[in-house]
Amino acid sequence: MTAIYILLAILGILVIGLVAIYNRLVRNSQMVKEGWSGIDVQLKRRHDLIPNLIESVKGYMGHERGVLEKVTELRNQSLKATGVGDRARVEGALGAALGNLFAVAENYPDLKASQNFLDLQKSLADVEDQIQLSRRYYNGTARNLNILIASFPSNLVARNFGFTPVEYFEIEDQAERAVPKVSFP
Repeated sequence: MTAIYILLAILGILVIGLVAIYNRLVRNSQMVKEGWSGIDVQLKRRHDLIPNLIESVKGYMGHERGVLEKVTELRNQSLKATGVGDRARVEGALGAALGNLFAVAENYPDLKASQNFLDLQKSLADVEDQIQLSRRYYNGTARNLNILIASFPSNLVARNFGFTPVEYFEIEDQAERAVPKVSFP
């Protein structure tokens, strides 16, 4: 009789352990979804600012049409992108194109003095900061979930319940990863 109680206790501990592991997987999976939602909100804010930015610079930068068209094209591609990796690639290119737009804007003193342009530039900088924070949060939750999926014994539960590793939202452009060169005259 004692052996049955011991066996039932071991079985009960195993079931409780499996339930706990499953619940950790679910919690981490939901945190990844929450993290992605935060990135998505910030990217939407950036996408909403871009048409206003394009309109404010269009009058000043008539012959810089290629820069404006590139930003618009990448914005449209981003809206159609699927998956974290694809979206990260397009968003990285869009960020670089926006940086190029602001670099070209430096050549137009009237544009740089425009309050509307300055407000949009500040709003976009704020959104970029929020995207970075959201990306850090998402990547942290993705890391935690991926570790849980790969670790024993949670990998056994993850495999049986269909949990799969998630992609990180990473910078694809090597130029953005490069350490800036600083030189003093």
